[in-house]
Amino acid sequence: MSHTTGARQSDARNTLRIGTFTCAWCGLTVSATADGVPRDHCPSCLHSQHVVDHVEGGPSGCRGRMTPIAIAVLRTGDWRVIHRCVRCDELTSSPVRTDDNQLILMRMAVRPLAQPPFPLEAFGTL
Repeated sequence: MSHTTGARQSDARNTLRIGTFTCAWCGLTVSATADGVPRDHCPSCLHSQHVVDHVEGGPSGCRGRMTPIAIAVLRTGDWRVIHRCVRCDELTSSPVRTDDNQLILMRMAVRPLAQPPFPLEAFGTL
């Protein structure tokens, strides 16, 4: 294991131990837990950092910014924020928390209806 990889693993563990992290996008100091559960994104801007490799498991060496790109709704009705890493393009999802920015959540949820990939006039001829 390289010194850099060891430092990254240590950073991820220290975030949980300290109980807070600073958002790389908006600079907000964020509690590392929400509703008693570990949090992996900023409740204000919903951005995250790529610290977990969701494909192979374990810590990620990427450390890129994870941008919120969409909302997924599970069969249970639970909402999840879909993130894409700006550095390596890995996609992840994380549960929506009660203190997440509701305006940003709703904007992402209605975006497919507000900006469809086809002209809405096509429905007039059906």
